[in-house]
Amino acid sequence: MKASIFDMDGVLIDSEPLHIEVKLETFRHFGIPFPPEKLPSFAGRTSKDLFTEALLAHPQAGLTWQELASFKHQRYIDRLIHDPSIQPITGVTELLRHLRSKKFRIGLASSSGRNIIEMVLSRFGIRSYFDTIVSGAELPHSKPYPDIYLKAAEGLGIPPCDCTVVEDATAGIAAAKAAGMTCIAFHNPHSGQQDLSQADRIVEHFSEILV
Repeated sequence: MKASIFDMDGVLIDSEPLHIEVKLETFRHFGIPFPPEKLPSFAGRTSKDLFTEALLAHPQAGLTWQELASFKHQRYIDRLIHDPSIQPITGVTELLRHLRSKKFRIGLASSSGRNIIEMVLSRFGIRSYFDTIVSGAELPHSKPYPDIYLKAAEGLGIPPCDCTVVEDATAGIAAAKAAGMTCIAFHNPHSGQQDLSQADRIVEHFSEILV
């Protein structure tokens, strides 16, 4: 392997509980019923996917997915800036430092918007580790489609077969495997019920994948 590509939510930062909270706040604010138990299936996917599906079931709301996403993103940013409990996941900074010392190319491929990605990387001082950053929000298809990981490999200048992806969600694992990459699944208990079985390897802590 010559390159590592990381997901962000649930891999770099333990943000999935916050995502779920603000998504449910958004549905309540706009009066749209949505079963909370369905949210884990949207982990790793874009807000467009979630809100488009929700509005298809409730066309009487007379809203666009962009209106819901804008409300959700602002709530999320407010919490991200001010909530001290949001921190890098234990061991991930050490792993990034170790990969850099071994001359690995490192990429980030997240379904979050670029402004949120840059905010997270800046807040925790880890922007310099990444040679390329891809936002699924800027692509026609995000996870579980392979586009986001193929674009990250292109940005790194490394063939997909020489890339290893670190993911925590079913959709992200599917995207990595469809891109022809090795995938290590990080079992994050806060990411909800995720099927990690298609990953090449499952780890409980980042110290397990130091090379």
